[in-house]
Amino acid sequence: MQFKHLTVPQLHQLVSEQTINIVDTRDPQSFALSHIDGAFNLNQGNLEQYLADCDMDQPLVVCCYHGISSQGVAQFLVERGFDEVYSLDGGFEAYQQQTS
Repeated sequence: MQFKHLTVPQLHQLVSEQTINIVDTRDPQSFALSHIDGAFNLNQGNLEQYLADCDMDQPLVVCCYHGISSQGVAQFLVERGFDEVYSLDGGFEAYQQQTS
């Protein structure tokens, strides 16, 4: 199984239609400055705990700076058992540009 790509408008639509999880893989300082509402700052230090606590049946969106490294994380999460995983195209930068 593969992750899927998601544009910012598709993200807004998905959020309005159902409950989803969003993980942000940017560094904690960037995350603290600004992030998508409801996002969780996922990193090596909290990955195993997140995997243990998260509902793997809910759609999961992975966000990074520019939408590149999130693809690897998204594929990793698919391999760990998540059913529906998306990588946000353009990352948080695209989200900020299209939401402000």
